[in-house]
Amino acid sequence: MSRRDFDHQMRERGAAVYGRRSHWLTLHADPLLALLLAALMTAGLAVLYSAGDSDHGQVRRQLVYMVIGMTLMLITAQIPLRLLQRWAWLPYVAGILLLLAVELIGSDAKGAQRWLTLGPVRFQPAELMKIALPLVLTAYLASRPPPPRLGDLAVAAALMSVPLALVLIQPDLGTAVLITTGGFFVLFLAGIAVRFLLAVAAVALAAAPMLWLFVLHDYQKTRILTLLDPESDKLGAGWNIIQSTTAIGSGGWTGKGWLQGTQSQLDFLPEGHTDFIIAVLAEEFGFVAVLGLICLYALIILRGLAISLGASSMFGRLLAGSITLTFFIYVFVNMSMVAGLLPVVGVPLPMVSYGGTSVVTLSIGFGILMAVRSETGRRG
Repeated sequence: MSRRDFDHQMRERGAAVYGRRSHWLTLHADPLLALLLAALMTAGLAVLYSAGDSDHGQVRRQLVYMVIGMTLMLITAQIPLRLLQRWAWLPYVAGILLLLAVELIGSDAKGAQRWLTLGPVRFQPAELMKIALPLVLTAYLASRPPPPRLGDLAVAAALMSVPLALVLIQPDLGTAVLITTGGFFVLFLAGIAVRFLLAVAAVALAAAPMLWLFVLHDYQKTRILTLLDPESDKLGAGWNIIQSTTAIGSGGWTGKGWLQGTQSQLDFLPEGHTDFIIAVLAEEFGFVAVLGLICLYALIILRGLAISLGASSMFGRLLAGSITLTFFIYVFVNMSMVAGLLPVVGVPLPMVSYGGTSVVTLSIGFGILMAVRSETGRRG
């Protein structure tokens, strides 16, 4: 099938999915996605207030980040897909330069150099690559005949390896995993052959001992070993997992009540306002609230996949699909980490944990989804 025939087929599918143009498409916004995100952010602010020891200042700052993020989301939604595809290299190059700047003049925090301070603004450039890498990979592969050939995969591997190496140097294993996953999803959705997937898996398994010996830092190895037996170092490496699982279990079905959690309020739970915020939710509002949050995330992910399936072009389909699936991995890794199913890798809960760079970056990603949605409506 030629590229022209494929895009024509995708436009017909988009028209069938979305039907007539609505007033929301005039604003290039998706009302359902916007409503779900607003609900998620509101829940996040309520939990953050408790997790942050009722710190009004912290909640106000997070609210400002959310307003900035939603504004940028709507601005991004106005950008035509053809311009996103044409200028996809620009945010990628900017992201690489910012990562290099982190190595030269970045701020150090908790033994890792991940932050860049420009005047009053302090942000984490690695977060931006979660959007920039899928964008540039999608732009490249969408201009090539499917499925990706060996040469295409070589180019994709080169594009992925540069930011991956720079993030691992910081070191930031969690963000590196998410960046790599985002790139992988683009290749997967582009129709990469199964034999290539098997080859990559074989290479990864073969390289695992080398990664353990020469790439992973001592604290990262400790986290992996602690996952297998948290009780081996209760007051050290195992403290985070033990306290988070204790908080989750003590909440029961309905929780202890807002601001009544003992693990969070008495500061037993580390990083309760960032990486382990869902443990605060589980302790104070119980399993019912956690299940409700999971359902909310599921609806957002399903909406993103629906936008991807209804996209009117290969570029839109790959971009929307990869952003949505990366968001899913974001949620999955955080929840699994807090529940003690994965090593602690420092991945916040999206749109709920405290952090400006993450909220803004994710909002831009959802703005791209809305751009794909509005492009489908215009062509439909």
